[in-house]
Amino acid sequence: MTQDIRAGAGDRLELLAAAPPAVEYPHPVLFLHGAFTGAWCWAEHFLGYFAARGFSCYALSFRGHGASRGRESLMSSGIQDYVEDVFEAVNRIGRPPVLIGHSMGGFVAQKYIDDAPVPGVALLAPVPPQGLFASQLQLVFSNPTLFAELNSLLSRGRASPEAMQKALVSGLVDAEKLSEWFRHTQPESQRAIWDMTLFALPWSWRQNRTPLLWLAAEDDALMPLEQMRIGAGMLGTTAEVMPGLGHAMMLDTGWQTVADRLIIWLRGLK
Repeated sequence: MTQDIRAGAGDRLELLAAAPPAVEYPHPVLFLHGAFTGAWCWAEHFLGYFAARGFSCYALSFRGHGASRGRESLMSSGIQDYVEDVFEAVNRIGRPPVLIGHSMGGFVAQKYIDDAPVPGVALLAPVPPQGLFASQLQLVFSNPTLFAELNSLLSRGRASPEAMQKALVSGLVDAEKLSEWFRHTQPESQRAIWDMTLFALPWSWRQNRTPLLWLAAEDDALMPLEQMRIGAGMLGTTAEVMPGLGHAMMLDTGWQTVADRLIIWLRGLK
């Protein structure tokens, strides 16, 4: 089911919602997507899976993404704009949710908890609090071809399916399914990328005590395990490594392992 968050006539953010047959968990769950994508990435597996297990679930498309407003002004949108979108979504939901953020969405979640309390935050292969610079530099030297393809995606909204597969998932995902996902791929705000590289790093690592789960992907070409471990340490936790998975762990063939780990953690929150 799709719900709209309205801030005025013709001005909306896309919010996908999945209601459980019976609510068995006290907190709603809000999923935040990564760069170049939208809320649809959570609808593929996670929304239905979590709802069937008693969770009230929502997935937000940041402005300029998916079916949300602002596509024409995407390139001027920064991370703080996406944080404001989360505030708008939380207002629509009506109570503070647990945030589950992937990649850029994990970075947005870190920024959000600088300003607002939530019952918990789960970060899936997130942009770490130290930013993107070290991860990008490592990619330049380890896989310059993939780095060039990702720059093409950033500037032109296009990259080869082969490059996207190497960047996002294991080699086990069906080619037809990959093609379907890649049709949803879209440009990302260069301002947001720069924010995550240098200009808008979160302060939450200094004093925030929000319950936190950090999941890293063993075969992640974009977020090296070394950077995941450093970032998790800055937030006072450790990065749990999900074996055999690529960066887009909620879409990869082992997505259910990730979902089940999240559910165990969610049920342990107060």
